Parts: sequence; structure tokens; C-alpha cells
Amino acid sequence: MSRPAIAHIRLDAFRHNYRVAKQLHGGKALAVIKANAYGHGAIHCAKAIEGEADGFAVACLEEALQLREAGISEPILLLEGFFEASELSEIVESDLWIVVHAQWQIEILLTAKVAKPLQVWLKMDSGMHRVGLSSVEYIQAYERLNKHKNVAKIVMMTHFANADNVSSNHTLQQIEIFQMATQGLGAETSLANSAAILGWRQAKCDWTRPGIMLYGADPLRSVDTKLKPVMQLTSKIISIRNIKQGDSVGYGNIFTAERDMVAGIVACGYADGYPRSAITGTPMAVDGKATRLVGRVSMDMLFVDLTDISNATIGSQVELWGNTVSVNVVAASAGTIAYELFCNVKRAHIQYFDAANI
Repeated sequence: MSRPAIAHIRLDAFRHNYRVAKQLHGGKALAVIKANAYGHGAIHCAKAIEGEADGFAVACLEEALQLREAGISEPILLLEGFFEASELSEIVESDLWIVVHAQWQIEILLTAKVAKPLQVWLKMDSGMHRVGLSSVEYIQAYERLNKHKNVAKIVMMTHFANADNVSSNHTLQQIEIFQMATQGLGAETSLANSAAILGWRQAKCDWTRPGIMLYGADPLRSVDTKLKPVMQLTSKIISIRNIKQGDSVGYGNIFTAERDMVAGIVACGYADGYPRSAITGTPMAVDGKATRLVGRVSMDMLFVDLTDISNATIGSQVELWGNTVSVNVVAASAGTIAYELFCNVKRAHIQYFDAANI
């Protein structure tokens, strides 16, 4: 019998969330499925919206080739572009789109011998200061690329640093910088990530790049959202212990029982992707009933409070996050974000479901 830690992936929910992103933004949408679709399985997710998606976005060539080998024929954008000139021949052969974000990439692209021209997404640094050309460099770079035989088409893009903070003006400042620098150039544009799709109507343009919202996590933590969770991480209780008031549980004695209590030991730990930094009180659900984490998360196990769940038994299902427990709440309790939690789910068994195929 296999270990009971399971990540249940609902592909119908992924498809639903892609449709929500398109409806909210309008225009065309590249589904961001880098990092193995944030831990959800890039090939499975791509196939769930194959024939419907306007395209996909991944981090690098290796990720794109996995999709091509799986038969995905839609456009695929390399968000970091190429790292070496030697990649260009494979990029052309596999019919991939590239982000160009630095002068060294421009020089390589303009001097390369390629079998056919490439579609380029030219990235501006409008205020995140990670990668991208400055607004001063941007127009000259656009003009050089636009008239060169190695370039078939240009899409102008930038990326927001603080779009999940709707009380900050930084996003509006980035939009203004981008619009001023690109005025009159006439190419298609792409600005909005998930947070901008949900919170910044000023960022609407030709293309959007939904990422975390595809997996059901709202970066704005809206009260009313149409998004559906895609991953439900569950395991089972493998032991039940009666803990006396004043006794401690787990490594480091960081939790001491305030009263006589019942604790369940769950077959899930940080090796399965549950964050070690999650604190006592982090919500969980046992057989659908709300409860909490107690004590320190260890590599393979953790403690759940069963004191007020009298019918819990060995084998009772524990939801770590998903349908009942918000992944955003768990992430906040652990001092991180949903992106990291999803990407860390590696040892848990993955089971795929698609309501359209049931």
C-alpha cells in the first residue's frame, strides 16, 4: 500500500480558471506553466486546455521541449529567452517564441544565422529592476529588431513588481512608463500577470500572462472569486495520541498542550511539500471538519488537533490545503506564498481528475 500523501489535481478546475482569466481580461492569454506548471504537471495542464489556449509560457528551452515532445503545438514563449547563441537553432526548429530582455541577447539575435525569423517579445524594465531594457534603451532596441530579417514580429511587454498590492501606486507608475516609452510604435502589448488581471483594469491590452490564478490561488485574496482550487493536498491519520495538559509534542517542544487534548499524527511533512515554517494554529480539515496544526512540522509527519473531532480515527482524511483550507492562508501562516507551496509538492503522489472525462 502506498504512502497516503496525495496531491489531487483537478484539470477541469484549471481549464475553468483559464477561461476566467480570459473573460476578465479580454484579448489573448498565454497560460504560464513554468516550473512544471507550478508543481501541477505541465504536460497534463497544457493538454487540459489544448486547442483552447492562445499559447503557453515557460521559463526556458528545456521546459518548452518537453511540451513539444508531448505533442503540444500551440505557441510557447520562453520567458527568459535564450541563455546562449547555440539555443537559437533549436528554438527555431521547435517554433518557439522568445523574450528578449537584455542588450547581449539583441546582439546575438541580430548576428545569428537562423533558418527563419523569430517572434520576439521585447521586455521593458518599467520598475521591477530584475530584467528588461530601460525605457531609454527600449525604442532603439525596438527599431533595430523591427527592421531586421531575423525578427518576424515584436510584442512589447513588461512585468509588474507590486500588482498584488492594490493600495500602491507603483503599478500605475509602471503602466505610465511603459505607455510613454512605447507610444506610436504600433506593436501588440502584454502587461498583465494574474494580480493585474484581477485588480488593475488599466493593464488590459492585447496579451495577458495568467500564472498563479490558473491554479486557483488569488494573489489579491479577494473575498469573492470565481477561481477554483486545482490542487488538494491530503493525507491520512496514522496514529492518535492522548496528550496531557502541560505536555509538549514534536521536535523542539515548541507546542505545549494548554489542556488535555487528542492529537493525530498525519503522514505528511516538509519532504512532501508542507512548509516546516507553518505555525501552530495553521488551519487543516479532518474528514471535512476544521481544525489546526500543532507543534513543529517534521520531514514525514505532523500533528493535527483532534480534541474537538470525536469521530476521527486511524485513516481519517486530512486536507492540508485545497477545497476546504485555503492555500493562501497556509502560505501566510508559513511566511511564504502559494507559488512556493505548490512548487515544493514533489514526493506526494499526484492523481489527476478531469470532470469532462469522468
